[in-house]
Amino acid sequence: MNDLLAKQTRIVLRRVGKTDPEKIEYYLAYDGYKALEKAIKQLTPMEVIEEISRSGLRGRGGAGFPTGTKWKYVRSSQSDQRYIVCNADESEPGAFKDRLILENDPHSIIEAMIIAGYACGATEGFIYIRGEYKLCQERVRLALQKAQEFGFLGENIFGGDFSFHIHLHVGAGGYVCGEETALIESIEGKRAEPRRRPPYPTTSGLWGKPTVVNNVETLANVAPILLNGAEWYQKIGTEKSKGTKVFTLLGHVQQRGFIEVPMGTTMREIVDEFAGGMLPGSTMKLAMTGGSSGSIVPASLQDVPLAYEAFQEAGIFLGSGSLLICDQSTCIVDLVRVVFNFFSKESCGRCAPCRIGSRKGREILTRIAAGEGRHDDVDNLAWFASHLTEGANCGLGNAIGIPLGGAIKYFREEIEAHIEERRCPADACRMQPVQTLQAERYGVR
Repeated sequence: MNDLLAKQTRIVLRRVGKTDPEKIEYYLAYDGYKALEKAIKQLTPMEVIEEISRSGLRGRGGAGFPTGTKWKYVRSSQSDQRYIVCNADESEPGAFKDRLILENDPHSIIEAMIIAGYACGATEGFIYIRGEYKLCQERVRLALQKAQEFGFLGENIFGGDFSFHIHLHVGAGGYVCGEETALIESIEGKRAEPRRRPPYPTTSGLWGKPTVVNNVETLANVAPILLNGAEWYQKIGTEKSKGTKVFTLLGHVQQRGFIEVPMGTTMREIVDEFAGGMLPGSTMKLAMTGGSSGSIVPASLQDVPLAYEAFQEAGIFLGSGSLLICDQSTCIVDLVRVVFNFFSKESCGRCAPCRIGSRKGREILTRIAAGEGRHDDVDNLAWFASHLTEGANCGLGNAIGIPLGGAIKYFREEIEAHIEERRCPADACRMQPVQTLQAERYGVR
């Protein structure tokens, strides 16, 4: 384990395992709130934004939007009020990096939000945590209380004119709450459904005011950048993907858990060096990046750098940072079928492509897995994949088609074998009747 830690480049996770997250004194001993002090006492709001922009920090929630640009949009918007929102509704199956950060280093997120508030001209912020994250909620509440007691949060921070307040908002559950506009609707007390865009949250977000919505991991990079400088951060990662990325490792590997490595690290390096290799007797067949809404990446592409530009060139979605590594025993039909079952239940139902497409996709995949596939099923699935990706109302609905599209692109022959030969090449499907598969796998009849 020590060797595993030594190989990592820890910026976001630099305090994890070294400090007591329930004691602010430990955070202060590790440069806590020094970046905030530097921002308020030495830099103007625009200088803070420029430093974040020059660093090349991009959003770590999946979209990869430049953080400095988002802050600049909010700062330049004409309004009497602006908001900073931390998106900690980590609802992607297989992802738990944000929970890890909040549980072990809650003050790093609070400090970053205050810095963002100072830079963007906001005086109020919200941390939106999913309801199942009980320990996160407890530690964030305690951290907010301590930050207030020590004078880092509240009125006249560091004796100046800047004041900032943060509220903890606990979500009631639902995958769609991770979409930024649905999250905003939820904070406002409405049904969590994505808004039509434009306008975007940077101009009309929470209660119609300019709003920054940043992912937990994104915010965790802010203080180190201000303390060490944009040039320091630019040296880590690739030309267009700066810094590090936190990944959660799952699947048929020997070492599961989480790691932090420079952007541009390859899948092969992660599996061999950080995951201890595949399980005995296993060979890598594919990986899913970004959880259920991520891309399916065949083993033939495991040397593509895990960076935004390299993945875009390969037509792959990097996602939020969950890596599910699958071996030769994995059935591609079964894998995508489970994904579609999840989305068919989690769809908010607002738009037809997602509401209907996710259910129809599940029905077709269930039929194929049962050995009852039809000759036109693969073409129909390809049609669903493209229309879900292009036609759904929000980014989460668009993402449903991503794994299905990858499955057809790289494993079409395996899917067709289920239909034409009535067999599973991976010997994973039991070819039971559709009704039995639905009842046993999905609890539906």
